[in-house]
Order: sequence, then C-alpha cells, then structure tokens
Amino acid sequence: MKLKDSQALTSFDYGWLLKRIFPYIKPFLGRVILGFLVAIPVGLLDGVVSFSLKPYMDYVVGKQNLVLFGFEIPYMLLAYCMPFAIVAFAGLQGVLRYLNTYLTDWTSMKITNAVKIDLFKRLVYMDTSFFDENSSGIILNRYLSDPDTASRGIVDNITTLIISIFGAVSLVIVMLYSSWKLALVGVIVLAGAFVPVLFIRKKIKSVSNKNIVINGDIMTTMNETYSGNKVVTAYNLQERQNSHFQKGIFKSFDVSISLTKRVGWMSPIMYIIASCGIAFVLFYGTKLIYDGQMTAGGFASFVTSLLLLYKPVKTLGRTLSHIQTIFVSLGRVFELFDYVPIINDKKETTSIQELQQGIQFENVNFEYVKDTPVLKNINLTVKKGETLALVGNSGGGKSTIVNLIPRFYDVISGTIKFDNIDIRNFKLNELRNSISFVFQDNFLFSGTIRENILLGKPNATEEELAKAVTSSHLDDVIASLPDGLDTILGERGLTLSGGQRQRVAIARAMIKNSPIIILDEATSALDNESEAIVQQALDNLIKNKTVFVIAHRLSTIKNADRIAVMNNGELVELGTHDELIKINDGQYKHLYEMQFKGKE
Repeated sequence: MKLKDSQALTSFDYGWLLKRIFPYIKPFLGRVILGFLVAIPVGLLDGVVSFSLKPYMDYVVGKQNLVLFGFEIPYMLLAYCMPFAIVAFAGLQGVLRYLNTYLTDWTSMKITNAVKIDLFKRLVYMDTSFFDENSSGIILNRYLSDPDTASRGIVDNITTLIISIFGAVSLVIVMLYSSWKLALVGVIVLAGAFVPVLFIRKKIKSVSNKNIVINGDIMTTMNETYSGNKVVTAYNLQERQNSHFQKGIFKSFDVSISLTKRVGWMSPIMYIIASCGIAFVLFYGTKLIYDGQMTAGGFASFVTSLLLLYKPVKTLGRTLSHIQTIFVSLGRVFELFDYVPIINDKKETTSIQELQQGIQFENVNFEYVKDTPVLKNINLTVKKGETLALVGNSGGGKSTIVNLIPRFYDVISGTIKFDNIDIRNFKLNELRNSISFVFQDNFLFSGTIRENILLGKPNATEEELAKAVTSSHLDDVIASLPDGLDTILGERGLTLSGGQRQRVAIARAMIKNSPIIILDEATSALDNESEAIVQQALDNLIKNKTVFVIAHRLSTIKNADRIAVMNNGELVELGTHDELIKINDGQYKHLYEMQFKGKE
C-alpha cells in the first residue's frame, strides 16, 4: 500500500464515516451531548443585545413607561436596569462559553487519543513491505496529523456549528419580532451564504491529499537530515538538504494558495450578499417607519440583529468548509484502518514445536518488484544444530533468504518448512519467538541498557540477565559505566561504540534463547579488536543452535558446517570450506582468493 497514492474515496460518504467514528465517541457521549446542550444557550444569548434595543429605544429614549403583563414599569427603572441586565447576560454567556470550550477540548482530545492509539496498534503490525514502500515522513503525517484533524475537529466544529445555528436562530427571531417583512431579507442572506460551500468540497479533498504527500516529503527531509547528520556534514550536503526542504515548502505553498484562490471568493460574495441585504433593509425599513408600520426602536433592533447575524453566518460557512476537510481526513484515517497486512495468521494455525529435523527451502522464488526475481528456485535443507554461512556478491539474495524465515516477507512460490511443516501454518508471534536476529546495525531503543537487553525476554530473572551480560562480553562495558546496566542510552544507542552496541544486541538475543539464530553481517562494520570480542560473544550465542550467518569477511565463516554461495538469486555452490575451495573456477574459491591471496 503506497500512501502517496491514497484517494480517500469515502470522503463524501458522511453517514458511513460518522458510523465508523461513533465507537470512539460513544465512551464520552455524555460529555459530548452536554457540550452540545451548553452550546445552545451560548448561541441563543447572541440575540440579547439586539432584542434589548427595541424597548430601550421605544421606552427609555422615547420616555414612555413599559406595560408588561398588566404591570407598568417606569422608563427610568428600565434605563438603570437594562445595562446591568445586558452585563449579567454577557457574564452568563461567558461562563457557558468557558464550560463549552472545556467540554469540547476534553472530549476532542480523548477521542483523538483513542483513534491514535488504535491506529498505532495497526502500524506496529504492518508488513515490512509497507515500511519499504512509504517514507517515514508520510507515515508520520498520516498516522499523527490526520487523526488530529479528523477526531479533534469533528466535535469542535459540530459545537461551533450548533453555536452558530442557534445564534443565527436567536437573531432571526429578534428580526421576526421587529418586522417579519424585513426578516425575509435576513433569511435570504443566511441561505445565500451556504451556496459557495457546495462548490469547494472536491477542491478541499484534492488539496488535502496533495498536502499530505508534500508534508510527508518535508518531514522525510528533516528525518534524513537528523539521522544522516554526519554524512551531511562530511559531504557538505547542507545546501542540498536546504534545496529539498525549500522545494517542499514552496510546493506546499503553491498547493495551499491554489485552494485560497478558489475558496477566497467566498468571503467577498458573503460581504456583497450582506451589503445588499443591509441596503435593502435601510431602504424598505425607512418606508415602514414613515408608514407607521414599524417603530424606530424596532428598526434599530432589526438592523443590529442583521449586522450581528453576519458573524454566525460567516462562521457557518467557514465551519462547513472545515467539516469538509475533517471528512477528508476521516476518509484517510479509516483507509488506514481498513488496510489488511499481507502477512498474517491463518484462521487455523499449528503450534510450533521444538525443531527436531531442520529447515527446508523447497523451490523458493521471491521478488520485491513484480517480474524482477530476487530468488530463483532455491532448494536447501539446514539440519538442526547446523551453522550455514551465506556468501556471495552484493545483491545475490543472501539477506532475502534470512528475511523469509521469520516471514518479514512471504515467498512468491515454493515453501519454507520447519520439520516439513510450512511456516505459514504457524502463528506469527510463535514463529518469530523461535528466531533471534543480530544485524549489522542493531537498533537500540531510548532507555537503559537493562531495558534494551530485556526486550529479548521481559520476564527474565537477574541470574539470566547476568549470564547474558557475561556471555556477550558486555560485563567490562557495564563495569566502566557509572550507572552500570541502568545507564540511559541516547537515541538509537549512539552514546555507545559500534562494538558495544553489537554486544548489547547479542545479549538481547542471548537472553531470548531462541533455537534459531540469524547473524546478518554482525561484525562487518567493526574494527579488528572489536570484531574479535564480538566474535567471541557470537560463538557463545550460537552454541547448540541452528544458525544462519551472512558475512562478507570469509574469515568469520570458515568454521561453518556448510557454506551456501549465492549469485544473482541462485544457489550456485554448497559445501564445507574445504570442499568449496577445491572447486576449480568456483565462485567461493574466487571470492576467497580475492580476499586472502594478497595477504598470504
């Protein structure tokens, strides 16, 4: 699945999207509803000021007492009470608005966190090929930015929508109270504001999808600059990285401004509609006053309501545009939820047992890219307790073979079997628990050395931990550190040397105590002294195990039980060192002589 090719086809299926997001809203539904209910009076109180203008103008300014339900209220009392009443209503609205903001933010963040947690659960189980096909930047954007936009925005914007709708309703009621004839103008103004929104939703989707890709590329550039900072400095690549970053920023600007050009005309149109409405009100309202059908106070109240109506109407238009963006993000979020990893457990699985005979490769073919074979008809049997070395030129398929064993990828055709049982019949976690890896560049996580070793077996005892440290020749490193095993490692463990990181990785594999060990160029990046120490640790690790060793330095695999020579995806030679070195014009002999003839 290439995230750059995402189309978010469900972006306009609003009912389906709301149904999908509802399980995340349901646990907080009480607070969501309470927030919506609080939003209603917040909106309705918008009409208080304009409503108060009619009695103020007609009775206070006109010096007439107000008769209300048979009681006569002196105009001077109104003059003193009405300002305080307006302040009191404003204070009430402020308290309600604060409560509404708190409830909206609380529920929005809870919903967002729930979506992010579930989405991350999906991410950690994604296939290796998923990470091969997608850059770190676009993955971070899709798994962090979209849930923020979608989940937080949906409650926030619906609340804003409710406030705006009821604010508009309260003002329209005041307008109707003042003059139903003029109120028709307000309704037309209100309706006219929604028309432009209908024309922009596809453009919003297009721009949003493009921006996700562009922002992903920007984040990838930043990640690469961080992770490859030494290469950037060593090769004077600062200007290159600057250029990539600037291009991404400029692309994002161009895409965003294209939306602004197409959506920006909404605001002027709304101004024109509002201006036409106000102009008509002034013209027709003056006539109604002269004809005695409307008081000056009623006219002032109406005009104030109409002017105040523009704010909720404008907010409604903007909110509806935001909601379009939210639904596009929701479509992309659930697109990620609906992606099913290619490699997963079968419905019916077989529990993996202790290896008795060995591992068989039968007619195995594999390709990363369609019609570009990487492995061709591999037939190979590795007996229990045997150490098999894989050698050959770069790109020959060595790493691919060992990556197929824990099912980082699945074969295109053929089978890999443990004791004649297809590994696809085992549960993935059981299969991978039976295999330990030591890579060329082992990844260490932020945290302590202890925590990194215990990743191999979280419930290990102190005795098991001490044995793993000793067997991996890590004890001298631990002794030299002030906090010992509880020393905090920097990101990726870069505070340790290469050899020390390798020994931590070996201790992690040691404590896991898996029956199958895969060593992928485990010593190739080390100096001679570090390699000697690490090799001793590896010798302890592989005792009584079934081992696959990939190495360019042939000196490290001379003592392997057998050596498999790979060339262009094919198994071309197989045997012990002594057997292979005797083959005239053999691939292994050629490789060996290239490395050692000059030294000898």
